[in-house]
Amino acid sequence: MTKTVFLSGAATLALLTATPVFAQTATPVAVPAAEAAVVDGANPGDIIVTAQKRSERLQNVPLAVTVVSGDAISSQGRTSLEGAQYLVPSLNFVKAGTALNQALFLRGIGTTSFSIAVEPTVSTVLDGVVLSRAAEAFTDLVDIDRLEVLRGPQGTLFGKNASAGVINIVSKRPGRSIGGYVEGSVYFSNGMEYRGRGAIDLPLSDAIRTRTTAFYDKYDGNIFNVAPNVNRRVNGYEHYGVRSIVEADASAFVKLTLIGDYHHNNDDCCAEVIGGPPLTSTGAVNATNLALIQTVLPTLAGNESRRINQNLVTRTIETGYGFSGQADITVGTQTVTSITAYRNFANNEIRDGDFYPQAYIGVAQSHDTGPQTGDTFSQELRLTSPGKELIDYVIGGYYSRASSRRIFQRDNVSCTAATPPAPAGVLTPCTSALAAPSVTASGRADYGSVFKNLALFAQGTLNLASNFRFIGGARFTHDQLDGFESRTTSTTSAGTLASQPAFDQGVFNSVTAALPNGTPTAANGIPFTEKTTSDNFSGKAGVQYDITRGSTAYASYTRGYKGPAFNLFFNLQPTGAKALEPETSNSYEIGLKNTLLGGKLTLNLAAYYAKYNNFQANNPDTLVISGVTTVIARFTNAGTVSTRGGELDFTFRPVRDLNISGGAAYSDAHVDAFNPPPVRTANDIVASGTPLAFAPKWKGDLAVDYRLRTNAPVDFALGAQGSYQSSQLSIFSPDPVVRAAGTIAGYGLVNLSASILDKADHYKLTFTVRNLFDQSFAATIANGGPGGAYRYQIPRDADRYFGVTGRVNF
Repeated sequence: MTKTVFLSGAATLALLTATPVFAQTATPVAVPAAEAAVVDGANPGDIIVTAQKRSERLQNVPLAVTVVSGDAISSQGRTSLEGAQYLVPSLNFVKAGTALNQALFLRGIGTTSFSIAVEPTVSTVLDGVVLSRAAEAFTDLVDIDRLEVLRGPQGTLFGKNASAGVINIVSKRPGRSIGGYVEGSVYFSNGMEYRGRGAIDLPLSDAIRTRTTAFYDKYDGNIFNVAPNVNRRVNGYEHYGVRSIVEADASAFVKLTLIGDYHHNNDDCCAEVIGGPPLTSTGAVNATNLALIQTVLPTLAGNESRRINQNLVTRTIETGYGFSGQADITVGTQTVTSITAYRNFANNEIRDGDFYPQAYIGVAQSHDTGPQTGDTFSQELRLTSPGKELIDYVIGGYYSRASSRRIFQRDNVSCTAATPPAPAGVLTPCTSALAAPSVTASGRADYGSVFKNLALFAQGTLNLASNFRFIGGARFTHDQLDGFESRTTSTTSAGTLASQPAFDQGVFNSVTAALPNGTPTAANGIPFTEKTTSDNFSGKAGVQYDITRGSTAYASYTRGYKGPAFNLFFNLQPTGAKALEPETSNSYEIGLKNTLLGGKLTLNLAAYYAKYNNFQANNPDTLVISGVTTVIARFTNAGTVSTRGGELDFTFRPVRDLNISGGAAYSDAHVDAFNPPPVRTANDIVASGTPLAFAPKWKGDLAVDYRLRTNAPVDFALGAQGSYQSSQLSIFSPDPVVRAAGTIAGYGLVNLSASILDKADHYKLTFTVRNLFDQSFAATIANGGPGGAYRYQIPRDADRYFGVTGRVNF
């Protein structure tokens, strides 16, 4: 009944405005004098954010927010959120073979999982629309006005998949006169890279404005595949896309915004290099296994490895598009906002799972194909007060339906030794006369999920005095999650090489103490289905006090929530079919925001502590399948974890043409009390105090840019940017040997730029060098490579490279 009333109201509003509704209008980062009056108390040059779903000065917002301008992202050659992690100390990006498995972490908290029935812990919001899949935000960041990184639980206003924070992406809005830009870049060294992008403002009238942006990027790749049938660079990409925005002043009281976007990514990325040697249980190198795999694979060189030998090119083909509409209607002194959105996302992952150029005796060739499709409909309706009254508030409702389906197939080729036996100490191909005829086995899984979410929320500020405020908010969330899975496996004797036994309703019902994974003979072809629901009240409470005109202190408590989840992935076992309980969190934060030296310096400090219960994470789980003991990573409620630390952000503009900015973060995120799956071995227990993965304790960045104005026709600009992070755990494991091998060492990066530009900024030519000191590092490290070796993801920024960019503004 509640849902019906809510959706009916949204539909009525859409009819009244005679258009679908769309994303929130954003004020530029640096507010010009003519627009400063839009935000009470704002001055030209102030940073304006929508972190609390209303336009406010950053320095007035009582929570930890880092703002990165789109110009900073562009000038430093960053094209995605992967690059933004070097500009925001609390943000980490987990790189994987496909965008579907990549993730964002804030303050050491995030979610990595192979399941398609799991939501992210860090929410991404694009122009007011919550993206149900983090992968949708990992495409190119083009023509962006700003990124707002909201740290800590933000569920009161942004929903259940924001229990660690929010990345709010705001696009540049149409101008009131014809204008735009064209930009082209060439980067070289360790693979050629080409980028082209442009935007144009075309106002149709005084009341209707449009902006269209297009881009094309192509990169050869930073890894060389020596396999005879490949013999070229890989881990590159080809991306292109377009976005159009239409803003219309329908009347003095109604503003409409329509946005449509499309992108296509064709990536031969991201194959993992085999960089770390196999180890024994004591941590010594397993010399026998190492010698065996080195008869085929390129020399293992840790994070310096740049060569692979794989006969299938690991790649991802992805297409995404979306439409949204926003109506902002002034009713008296209030503003009614309605945002309606539809997004569609398709991703096909093709992966070489054995890391070899062919099948060998005793070593199967394993190739995966996993197309996934999904779409999301969402509707948000809210009422916002004008601000600076006794009570300022935002009240609203939200509904979304997100569906996903994946059809995943694994094809294996294997063989055994013939007579006479193959020689020891080398890998003998299955094509050799020393091998018995090859056997092909296949496994195919069809699985999917539907998330339905309905929420009512409110947040208000009680202005008890001009310098003292109480903040409070609450959100009621109702979740329903449905899932299904069926899996078939070839019936040959080698069938289990391609998949675990068939999984459907029959197998699920055949589970016994003696057969914990069921029996394949019980399979009846009926998909296993599951459903779970959850209701939750979450919210926040806080106080804010203006110490002086330029200094504001705040303290807050936030109750976070992340909805239930299912394990839905290719090798799902009946023991892993139970629904995961919702994840909840309690977070405490204090902060101090300072504007000093007449506005030339902003210095913001925050300290926090947060505890997460029923933490959803991948955990080691020992299974016995067909008499073989194996350890898999299964998504579970891992127990209780916590994170605590402090953060600093600053900007300093001592003179007109010199800008200095940066930040630093300390974070200690670790296990408090581990909740293992049904214990099978002691190795399944992660000890209390174990650090969480992708949570470096120290991280920081510093950027300086200076414009040298001359009396000549052109000026010069110089820029430098550096970032550093301490070591971080990449493999969350109870085994100290595995953790040590899966630890990414600390590293620092330095980037330089020099530009020539005309005085009116119509033309600009920029020369850049990235990773000046050629610091090599791994983005992620994983175990499970051939012979027990370790797999490394090596990012583009792990090598020094150079570039030149030309831009014309008109």
